Amino acid sequence: MMANKIIFGAGCFWGVEAAFRSIEGVTGVTCGYSGGHTGNPTYTAVCTNTTGHIEVVLVEYDPAEVAFGTLLDNFWNCHNPTTQDRQGPDIGTQYRSAIFFFTPEQEIAAIESKHRLQNSGRWRDPVVTKILPAGQFYVAEEYHQNYFSKHGIH
Repeated sequence: MMANKIIFGAGCFWGVEAAFRSIEGVTGVTCGYSGGHTGNPTYTAVCTNTTGHIEVVLVEYDPAEVAFGTLLDNFWNCHNPTTQDRQGPDIGTQYRSAIFFFTPEQEIAAIESKHRLQNSGRWRDPVVTKILPAGQFYVAEEYHQNYFSKHGIH
């Protein structure tokens, strides 16, 4: 069976990648860039806030082993979706919160989960996460892949 995929932007891709690697049923996680207007962006270019790209992770998963809702829950729990262009000490447009969907079913599930989160009272401020159709995904430089594991960070 071919794996499904979804793209999440939730701040620095190193932590987001680590948050998804540990989920059973996730078959691959790749750090990259998406959502911008510049072709073949580099990390240096993305950090200038001029490419429009977000640091993202492409998550591949087996829907027979992990529910899409579990991935959405993990996404909402691994960052603060109410801060615009910021996650913790990281500030810039490349850190904005976004879900890039590949199917209409993913779009519906993402919108419904965002509404549930907003109405739950967990966050006082509005959830600013954008839910958008997936566009071009650019794989980040090799040194960004599996960064925490490579550097002994757990």
